[in-house]
Amino acid sequence: MFHLLLKGVPLLLRRGLKQKVVSQMAMEKPCILATALGAPGGIYRFFGPVIEKHFTIVSKEEFFQNRERFADKIRAVFVCGETLEANRDLLQLLPNLKVVVNAGVGVNHLDIPMINSFGVKVCNTPHVVDNATADIGMALMLASARNLLYGHNFSLSHEDDHLPESSLGTDVSGATLGIIGMGRIGYNVAKRAQGFDMKILYHNRNRRTEEDERAVGARYCEKMEELLRESDFVMVVVHLSPETHKMIGARELAMMKPTGTLINISRGLVVDQDALVDSLQRGVIRAAALDVTYPEPLPRGHPLLALPNVIVLPHMGTHTVETTQVMVEKMVINALAAISGTQPPDEVKV
Repeated sequence: MFHLLLKGVPLLLRRGLKQKVVSQMAMEKPCILATALGAPGGIYRFFGPVIEKHFTIVSKEEFFQNRERFADKIRAVFVCGETLEANRDLLQLLPNLKVVVNAGVGVNHLDIPMINSFGVKVCNTPHVVDNATADIGMALMLASARNLLYGHNFSLSHEDDHLPESSLGTDVSGATLGIIGMGRIGYNVAKRAQGFDMKILYHNRNRRTEEDERAVGARYCEKMEELLRESDFVMVVVHLSPETHKMIGARELAMMKPTGTLINISRGLVVDQDALVDSLQRGVIRAAALDVTYPEPLPRGHPLLALPNVIVLPHMGTHTVETTQVMVEKMVINALAAISGTQPPDEVKV
């Protein structure tokens, strides 16, 4: 149809008109506010086409430089971490905003009742990160148990051909793994641990079915203290909430075996870091392996980073191409649904 309308129009003018129409069509896409693609804390450029197929991305820098132009056009806000805050001041500037979509499951950094008070929905991306997070939990356990970082550094800069006694690791196969938080991620960890013939204990707010327990060979510990005393490795896989804030402190660490290792793949604030540093320095527990801390990443010079029996990652549990691709796709699906007036599949309600 477009080509028929341009019949008889000179070629150069025809090309110009076509480019103008294409440009106008692109501008007709709904606008979303997000941290600029590729900027620190934003969505990587690699995943930009997934979003740009449906939306025009307005970076927060563009927005605040030209609020009059964009304020009425922003229909969704994409939040990745805390580089763009969906706070009251921002929402007051966006009269046609329909949804705030969070990259990832955790939304403790969003004031959902406040956002909802503007008639704006909040969505996250659940069920995407389960496998990647379970994988990082196993990776941290294996790396810590077998002193892999020490071995790597030895290979880089050794002055002797013989490994010292201090480099001896500990077996994972046949050891006891205690999982605190047996939701989807915790259960996926248990399935992986089965392959290492581990004895699996778990503590959870609600006990899983006997069928679930049998499937992974897990034993329920009604009291967390029982799990802490019996486990060689304790893996924390809970959501951050007022109840779980610093739930692992000096008291809990003292209950662990002196040969035990603490692994945290939940949220940094679930563990009292000061108590953890003290316990590691005094040999209360053998080691710790952390994907999450507070803050993230830890500042240079933090005492945790100076301890040889600690592995610290800058929250890389979901940091894979495949997981991020699905996460961005779910963000797009939720935003499109909210903007069109249909129920988003992953709305978070409080």
